[in-house]
Amino acid sequence: MKRRDPIRHPERHGCEFLREGGNHTIYVNRAKRKVSAVPHHREIIEFTARKICKDLEVSPP
Repeated sequence: MKRRDPIRHPERHGCEFLREGGNHTIYVNRAKRKVSAVPHHREIIEFTARKICKDLEVSPP
């Protein structure tokens, strides 16, 4: 199963850090007014990466 870096891809597409949560980092796409929680893992599975991109309305990895 492929794994992806959860932070680099959204940041390349204009998303930015909003705040830290207990188990997640919250990212925001201000242009589209979308927010998503990114788990505190160095790498995440492809399904989760696609879900984060869908929530933030950026192209999938």
